[in-house]
Amino acid sequence: MSTTDPRHYDVLVAPVITEKATTASEHNKVVFKVARNATKPQIKEAVEKLFDVKVKRVSTLIRKGKFKVFKGRIGEQQSTKRAIITLEEGHRIDVTTGL
Repeated sequence: MSTTDPRHYDVLVAPVITEKATTASEHNKVVFKVARNATKPQIKEAVEKLFDVKVKRVSTLIRKGKFKVFKGRIGEQQSTKRAIITLEEGHRIDVTTGL
């Protein structure tokens, strides 16, 4: 595995494990929560260095925070930035094993 920069761990926050993300993995895509100030080239470099794979494309989106009521109190969830990473053919990331 190639040398990694500690800043790569700050770019990728956590994998997203949802039904929609699981179905996307069938099409060679992986979804990660990323830092709000992370750019597409930074995300691509972090994934390639940390998981030793070849990234084809990076798409990002910002999921807006929602207002929720919990035990009569109103709270707001934080907005999060997510990255959908499309991998080259033959490359795989198993997010359940961790780093």
